[in-house]
Amino acid sequence: MTLSIDGKEMPVTWEDNTSVNELKEICPLKVDMSMYGGFEQVGSIGQSISRDDKQITTEFGDIVLYSGNQIVVFYGSNSWAYTKLGHIGLSEEELTKLLGNGDVVLEIK
Repeated sequence: MTLSIDGKEMPVTWEDNTSVNELKEICPLKVDMSMYGGFEQVGSIGQSISRDDKQITTEFGDIVLYSGNQIVVFYGSNSWAYTKLGHIGLSEEELTKLLGNGDVVLEIK
């Protein structure tokens, strides 16, 4: 699977779990993301997929599933129960520049 943000392909390491497998099945997927809390972008994937939420503290670059139907990409950190989907291999500075200046469009193919 490839992930792009505003048309720029991102280097992603995907988790090996049921949620990622189900995400693959509903691709291609275009998600209008919105800034939230000053540390993340969140958007609805339009349906629910399996989740295995665990209490984690996210790091910049983490991609998680929230409530089974929302994808969240972090450019900061938060502690909550999420299902980890993957990690974007960019620096904190690169991610903040990309995600911290307004809403973005995320595409997964």
